[in-house]
Amino acid sequence: MKPVDFWTCGFFPGSLYALSERINLHPLSLASTVENGATLTALRGCLEKLGRAWSDPIHGEARLTNTHDLGFIMMPHMRRRWEMYHDQAALDTIITAACSLYTRFDARPAAIRSWDEMVWTKEGHVTGMDENFIVIIDSMCNLELLYYAAAHSCQAHLARAATAHARKLLRSHLRPESKSHRRQGYSGTLYSTHHMVVFDTQTGVIKQRRTCQGYSDSSTWARGQAWAILGFAQTYLWTGCAEFLDAACGLAQYFLHRMETSPPEVEVAVTSPDTGQSGTSGRYVPLWDFDAPLPDDGVPIRDTSAATCAANGMLVIAEGLQRNGRYEAAGEYIEYGKLIIRDTLALSLAGERAQLVANSAGGLTGADVIQGLRFDGILKNATVANNGMCCQRLYDHGLVYADYFLLEFGNRLLRMGLA
Repeated sequence: MKPVDFWTCGFFPGSLYALSERINLHPLSLASTVENGATLTALRGCLEKLGRAWSDPIHGEARLTNTHDLGFIMMPHMRRRWEMYHDQAALDTIITAACSLYTRFDARPAAIRSWDEMVWTKEGHVTGMDENFIVIIDSMCNLELLYYAAAHSCQAHLARAATAHARKLLRSHLRPESKSHRRQGYSGTLYSTHHMVVFDTQTGVIKQRRTCQGYSDSSTWARGQAWAILGFAQTYLWTGCAEFLDAACGLAQYFLHRMETSPPEVEVAVTSPDTGQSGTSGRYVPLWDFDAPLPDDGVPIRDTSAATCAANGMLVIAEGLQRNGRYEAAGEYIEYGKLIIRDTLALSLAGERAQLVANSAGGLTGADVIQGLRFDGILKNATVANNGMCCQRLYDHGLVYADYFLLEFGNRLLRMGLA
């Protein structure tokens, strides 16, 4: 169990509120799983109660100034509390958190500090905030907190800091890749990503380009690439600056290229538990790092959190392209996102199912479909980090943010009128 200030604490309440959004705004999407109106009402009440129970303790984290992850901590649930229930306390928390995040912005490197230090690898620690300014690619997905708070509080400096940070990462974290890797029909620049860049705090000059969770400093860590896809696409929607949409497209195209050119071992035989049909899946469930060698047993180590995050990024790119009247290209990214999610579900959906059962009090109780057979997640095959320099290698497990982005993908399709 992690403490309440751990960076992932917002994803489980976010998942509960994502389901609340679905049941409140798109009830027909649950028609095949909800038996009647009484069950629907009970489920709505259950989700709201659980959502508050998991979300309320996080209000106090809005004043944290020692982390850049306040977007992840707050936005998945507090935004929905404001937008669905007009919960003023939730909006106030978002604005407070954004102001806290802003304290980590430094005009010298023109960026938001991600980590105060990096000491959780076996060697190569980075310490000393006066000398070293650490920025990781994950930070792109925390910028929406600043844009959202700026829009709701008229504090334009929050948005300016977010845009400055995004522009800095365009130059510091993105690596242009060979034109020979372009997929058919795409003429833009392809980009891979660095995970971590260390700037000189005083001058803003780059001192190191490193990885902490990927295979090597020069490799493409799949989840880092996914954070970049989603983060730059979101930044485009808030700013309208074409450079961010171009970057998101180039990142997405390279992500697709690397999945499509991964070794044949990524495709495995699967049988659908629902239909009994056999086939192959796995081509579009990314390896945890696109440059990591396969293990000695030949079984690929994947990251379903990279898959679901990137799939969301594809839909956000599509929204951006639609704003420019590029409907055919938008449709392609929508299909890419759907393809990733279909393949991920076929390969990695946990077979240990749970269900809601009506109880004698008129409420709902969770129960294993097969008693004693359970898995505490929706998706398997996620990877926190498999870097040999990590103090602890964690792979092939569930991850709360893999599940959150899976639910968010479904909600995005519903909001876009595509499901």
